[in-house]
Amino acid sequence: MAYSVLVVDDAAFMRMMIKDILEKNGFNVVGEAKDGNEAVQKFQETSPDLVTLDITMPDKDGIEALKEIKAADPNAKVIMCSAMGQQSMVIDAIQAGAKDFIVKPFQADRVLEAINKTLG
Repeated sequence: MAYSVLVVDDAAFMRMMIKDILEKNGFNVVGEAKDGNEAVQKFQETSPDLVTLDITMPDKDGIEALKEIKAADPNAKVIMCSAMGQQSMVIDAIQAGAKDFIVKPFQADRVLEAINKTLG
């Protein structure tokens, strides 16, 4: 059975990149979101096995969205995506319950390593 993944990033091309990596490796992308508000809503609608969540987004950032997702489902598996130089935010995200993080631009092998580690 393919794992279901919700992909969240404010940049459409970043969502496309990660979606492409996931789908080529047998994952089922069940939804996409462009900001934290949409991420929380889509998480509740799709109940994915995993969420890839960008840290820096308009309206509601990834850390706020992460906290809301974890409040709704303490067992939610979330991997944060960040640009270089966001180490302090990555630490905040891990403390808020993120399982791992991947750095942009995405390297397919690193994305898959983080996902496989998180899903066990």
